[in-house]
Amino acid sequence: MKQIQLIKALKISMSVLFIFVSVLTCLAKDIYVSPKGNDNNPGTIKLPLQTIHQAKIMADEVLGNGTEKEVTVWLADGIYQFTEPLVFETLETAQINVKLNFNAEKGSNPVISGGVQIIGWTKNSEGFWEARLPENMDRSTRIRELFVNGKRAVRARFPNEGYLNIKKAGADHRTNFYFEKGDFPVPANVKDVELILLHDWSISRIAVKEINIDESKLTAVDSIGARQPEFFNIDNWEPNPRYFLENAAEFLDADFEWYFDANKNQLLLKLPENQNPETSKIVVPVSKGLVQLSGTENNPLKNIHFEGITFENSAWNIPEKGYCGVQACHFDPRPDTEGWSVVPAAVYAEWTENLSFRNCAFQNLGGSGLWFSTGCKNCSVENAAFFDISGNGIMIGEGQDRLVDGKPWWQVAPNQVAQGNTIENCTVKNCGTQFFGAVGIWCGLTAETTIRNNEISDLPYSGISIGWMWSPVPTPCRANVIDGNHIHDIMQILSDGGGIYMLGLQPGSKITNNQIHDVKVNAGRAESNGMFLDEGTTDVLVENNLIYNIAKSPLRFHRATINLVKDNFLFCTGDNPPIRYNTTKEDDIKKVGNKVFLGKEIDYEKELNTAIKKWK
Repeated sequence: MKQIQLIKALKISMSVLFIFVSVLTCLAKDIYVSPKGNDNNPGTIKLPLQTIHQAKIMADEVLGNGTEKEVTVWLADGIYQFTEPLVFETLETAQINVKLNFNAEKGSNPVISGGVQIIGWTKNSEGFWEARLPENMDRSTRIRELFVNGKRAVRARFPNEGYLNIKKAGADHRTNFYFEKGDFPVPANVKDVELILLHDWSISRIAVKEINIDESKLTAVDSIGARQPEFFNIDNWEPNPRYFLENAAEFLDADFEWYFDANKNQLLLKLPENQNPETSKIVVPVSKGLVQLSGTENNPLKNIHFEGITFENSAWNIPEKGYCGVQACHFDPRPDTEGWSVVPAAVYAEWTENLSFRNCAFQNLGGSGLWFSTGCKNCSVENAAFFDISGNGIMIGEGQDRLVDGKPWWQVAPNQVAQGNTIENCTVKNCGTQFFGAVGIWCGLTAETTIRNNEISDLPYSGISIGWMWSPVPTPCRANVIDGNHIHDIMQILSDGGGIYMLGLQPGSKITNNQIHDVKVNAGRAESNGMFLDEGTTDVLVENNLIYNIAKSPLRFHRATINLVKDNFLFCTGDNPPIRYNTTKEDDIKKVGNKVFLGKEIDYEKELNTAIKKWK
């Protein structure tokens, strides 16, 4: 009898298990994609789709009709060509808490590319390779990047290394300047030439209107330097600021330099004698962005996850009247509009929640990399690599300019702040390759942002920038944590920044356990520091950071108020003090237990090695 009851119980359990497994099967679906597939296929592992766009359409249908709660799109090895961004919007018909994943198949390396390979190269009489852009490309496209076998080639420039210095600014200190005769070869086609002029912490990239040989005078198509703030005169910081010129056939004199002739829609490329472009992969970015995720305040986009995917070759063209940087890839809007414009990111999100990027790569990009913007909450990027990016690497939050009912959003709708977002275990290097005022990680007015255990290096300007209010005025910015990051070899071109640049009131924020070193270049008028805690920095804990090999002071406060600096290892070079106070009351900076090492009084290397062991 007991045996019969046991058999019945087992049958019931098996039935329940079968029903449970069946329910799970119904609640999850896999869609397979391969560059070798076909969009008329059903999207199975044996009959995959060909495009990610079609896979998204299929996933939206599945989630929208309520048959599944989770869909995973599996991407096979290969390149997925985009000519326009993949756009995600909130599905009105979807169930609550559905989940959509885009994952690399095991062992594969799927690449989302916004680039076009250039073929049909011929060698001209001067030894340069020529190719026309494909006929189906938009003729208004102004090529700004070219990659040879995955490496950024140099847009033909003069001089090849270093900079020229202006002789004297013109009368208006804005639109023109004088140069020394013979400073550079004068291009026959001036309209293609771009001027790059360096300010202390930003640059201008602007087309040249005229080069007057008789007067040794160069005139740009518009104001050089941002119109606002007013201090962006050509010679405000340095009387003879640095500049160079790009994109002229006359500058094409080194291997892997290239020139784009807009009139002829033609590229010229100089390669080593033994290299044939037809056996190389030569790509120019054309897609204006790669992925755009847009929810709304009342209906945010939720639970989308990317893993193991490479994003590359996104394009961005500067405005017709120039890119005149203000700070961290924010620039003067032209034509005039409200607020500052921002260099866009290849992957952009707004009003999204629980969005993640894991084990992804962002590389060879024409704008910025990844941006969690307005209203993004609990989004994360983990174990990702950001490399060779024209603008900022990663961006979180926004600035002050957006209006709600005609008033600044941060005053009337502070709940719209980007909140609870995380950047962790990422590598960010070689950003700002075009726009030197870029930073590795930029955070505007954000709340509860965590930046932890990242390596940030090889940058023209600052490593991390957080805050966007130049005063202690209360904003939603609060409780941000910068912890355990390794920041080095930064501030290589510009000045007035640091490994970490902070500003504004951010109550409850912490800068802890970071290692910052090799900030060796101090090119402009202002200092380059380990940390620059700028206007309005208040109620911040700076604890257990190791800072060494810095051009100027390890720490600098400017118009800051009350902060705590505790248990840090501060190595000084030359006569630089450990902490510089610019328009800051020294007594407002409470100092407890810091270890200060003055370079002229110690065996620097010995003390540094000892300090590193203790700090770890």
